Amino acid sequence: MNRKMGHRRQGSIDLLETIGIVNENGIENLSMVPVHPSLTYDYVLVAKTSDDENSHSTIKRNAFIQALKQRQLSVKKYTNSDEKMFYCIRAADSIFETYRYLLKVSDACNWSCEQKGTVPQSTRIRVVDFIVHHTSIDTQGVPEYLPDLIKKDVFETYFCLHEKREQKELKKSWARWSATFRGQPITNVRNYLGEKVALYFLWLGWYTFLLIPASVIGIIVFLYGLAFYSTSPLIQEVCNSNITMCPLCNNKCKVWNLSDTCMYAKVSLLFDNAGTVAFAMFMAVWATVFLEFWKRHRSSFVCAWKVYDWCEEEEELIMEIVNNAACQPKMHRHSYLRSTIVLALVTLMLLIIIGLTHALVVFRVIATVLLAEKSQWQLIGDNSQTVALMLGAVLHYITITVMTRVNCMVAMKLSEIENKHSHAAVERSFTVKMFIFQFFTMFSSLIYTAFFLGRINGHPGGYVKISGIWRLEECHPSGCLTDLFIQMSIIMVLKQTFNNIFEYSGPWFRRWLNRKKNQKLMRRCLKCYKKECMNAMEASELCDNCKLEDLHRNYSLIQTDRFSLFNEFLEMVIQFSFTTIFVAAFPLAPLLALLNNIIEIRLDAIKMVSLERRLVPTKANDIGVWTDVLEAISVLAVIANGLVIGISSDFIPRLVYQYYYGPCASGNPAGVDCMVGYINNTLSVANVSDQRVSEDFKPNQLISDSGEIVTHCRYRDYRSSEDFSLTNQFWVILASRLVFIILFEHVVVMFKCVTSWFVPNSPLDVTNERLYDKLKRLKEELRDQRTQQDTFSKLNENGNSRKPSKRNKSKKQNSM
Repeated sequence: MNRKMGHRRQGSIDLLETIGIVNENGIENLSMVPVHPSLTYDYVLVAKTSDDENSHSTIKRNAFIQALKQRQLSVKKYTNSDEKMFYCIRAADSIFETYRYLLKVSDACNWSCEQKGTVPQSTRIRVVDFIVHHTSIDTQGVPEYLPDLIKKDVFETYFCLHEKREQKELKKSWARWSATFRGQPITNVRNYLGEKVALYFLWLGWYTFLLIPASVIGIIVFLYGLAFYSTSPLIQEVCNSNITMCPLCNNKCKVWNLSDTCMYAKVSLLFDNAGTVAFAMFMAVWATVFLEFWKRHRSSFVCAWKVYDWCEEEEELIMEIVNNAACQPKMHRHSYLRSTIVLALVTLMLLIIIGLTHALVVFRVIATVLLAEKSQWQLIGDNSQTVALMLGAVLHYITITVMTRVNCMVAMKLSEIENKHSHAAVERSFTVKMFIFQFFTMFSSLIYTAFFLGRINGHPGGYVKISGIWRLEECHPSGCLTDLFIQMSIIMVLKQTFNNIFEYSGPWFRRWLNRKKNQKLMRRCLKCYKKECMNAMEASELCDNCKLEDLHRNYSLIQTDRFSLFNEFLEMVIQFSFTTIFVAAFPLAPLLALLNNIIEIRLDAIKMVSLERRLVPTKANDIGVWTDVLEAISVLAVIANGLVIGISSDFIPRLVYQYYYGPCASGNPAGVDCMVGYINNTLSVANVSDQRVSEDFKPNQLISDSGEIVTHCRYRDYRSSEDFSLTNQFWVILASRLVFIILFEHVVVMFKCVTSWFVPNSPLDVTNERLYDKLKRLKEELRDQRTQQDTFSKLNENGNSRKPSKRNKSKKQNSM
């Protein structure tokens, strides 16, 4: 090969730059990390000052600092007037030479051997962070690590420092609101915050871009329903109806006219129409296209960054050796007892979450009755069920907010019980458990609304009641899909709006307060800052005052930990679930997600660069177990949308009526709409003279607004008016629903499989470049070996030529 493939840009990267997702600013060799000599320190520990040198905290603190110095880490202490001590850590270069060598001789982690010169600051931070967290002191035979010391107030916190030069460049090109519609400098993000953060923003950018076509199709489906807003015979039948419906509650609710819910019927048709089926199929295939092309883009970038073959567990082994050359490997272990305990506790937690869903259902049932009977506003009393549904959605959002913290604590405890052998395994276990808990918290109530609401409530003379008092909710005669739409829209809007507000305003306000506190210190070192700090490009050493100001500035930022990026991923994956699962009930969900993500990308960028302490740059070559979670969501989306259309939607009952029971069943008479009479066909009759019906309704409930005493009322179901048995039409519709669900899921799964097969996970450019890199490395190894052999041979020849033979030595003695 004559061309230098190692410095050739991948076609996938050029594509992402063309469509505006990334902006690499003309960088050709993405694997090289720009190296600037460090002007400050690699790591900082913070503690409160103490006058008692003999206190347990001081003794443990000095012992831990001494243990760090034994690991070839230099530590310098700074003290300020705020009773804070900053222990600034810098690692010796020999540590990173060992790290580089181990990477070079390892099986997979060989990318950094191509770098020459000074070690990048991101690598220094990552290695030092590992050493600090794996250094311990012995307290009465029990090892204590840094997290243990923080819990005992020996240290207050720890962090790594922002680099002003790189931070300023990222603020200018990425982490500001004016750059909202610019491509992301993903490689610069990787150089500063690590591959893991860079892959998160690459994934989020690709996800946001693909939401554009999904949003457009969703808007078209919405406009399709709006086009028939006033001409649909279903709406006209509801709005012009004189049908009397049965009371919705036991005591004070009266019979009501179907025409009173004209607006509700119009809203239902906007989301429950023929276009919904096509949109649900499109979104199922869309999810597969998104994931398959994401894998291609990911492989292009990780190949360009030379981390394609990187292995997380092997990286941890190398770090262990760097930290302690005499370390022993952590063996893989499995305990059936621990697994059984964890499984039982996970099941118990899921039962508790489902129990909260039942509590929400009870709340809505009771709220419906109380609003209908005791509300002073007629509008609320007449629409008590809709108002109760909205209140239930708000309460569901509050429950989600509270349970998120509870789920996090429980998932972490369960992961600790499993006692995994590595941090990577612990993170995977925690991620799966946390997502399962959050998924059930988010979707349990939606599952009830989609598949059980209005189907288990019974009928007049046989209503299902809670504690024998409160009747379960009923669906509107126009269908149950609107209830699901209302609940999803409220949760999505509240969750995204409040999350973004608190996510940005909280850190910003705290930074503003800390700047006020540190204003005096900043003024005191302004002259020194101009003299020394502005010469960063010449690698001048900062003075102690500027270093102390930099320590204060970083200390005042919001604390970060290993869950900071996890929380961002979890938020977006849950949003992806809302966008794909139950999307048949809410075609505008992709549009809301798109608008949120446009803000979310810059919000996260500003937080990580300006408002939060610097994240420890973490190496990665994919988004980890989140890929498997997204795959599972895409499969669940097929199942859920098939069930929503087949069970929750009126799509199947309308088709059955159109071809078997409507005016077009025996032909298509001219001038007659095939859906005329559909609403009346879906309503059964309850005769008040029936003793079972009269027991459910009081006499005052059977008086209409006009003062007429009704002799029968209607309710939504397919039952006989005599014995309330299910009609033949019910069984025909049920069979049609099952057939549709099976066909829908098989057809969509087939399209997903074809799409997955048609789009390879890695482009050919990546495969060829990896082959070229391996060939190049093998040739370099062979060249180095031959060079060593030639050098060794020359040394042997020179040694032999200088050493006289025994024969020459004897001749010389004879001549003498």
